[in-house]
Amino acid sequence: MNINNMSNDKSVNYLLARGLDAAEARSQAISSNISNINTAGYKRKYVTFEENLKNSVDNLELKTDDAKHIKMGNDYGAITTNTDSSTSMRSDGNNVDIEVETVNQAANELMYNALITLENNRLSMQKSVINGN
Repeated sequence: MNINNMSNDKSVNYLLARGLDAAEARSQAISSNISNINTAGYKRKYVTFEENLKNSVDNLELKTDDAKHIKMGNDYGAITTNTDSSTSMRSDGNNVDIEVETVNQAANELMYNALITLENNRLSMQKSVINGN
């Protein structure tokens, strides 16, 4: 989605929603990794979002309609699920490390909870402004 024409409030909501989508995709990938820990030849899955978001901001391509106008021509927040094809220390070819997956799961849960808290705080502030409290 192109966030060029969105207000700041809408773009923040969009990015928070994409962050939550990424946390959900990451949770599914971690669950898949854990459930396939004893599957011979299984290669772990991982999700990239934050890296893609940073790259899209760092490699921002600006398009100009006029010398005085600048528009951002970029979509933000691509969520990709990748396969880690690196070699395995296990003889069956599986490269899932339960300790790494457990740490990733805990970190992902913390990220999800933080994003939910941010969104709840934003909604609470909007409600307060609307009600005049």
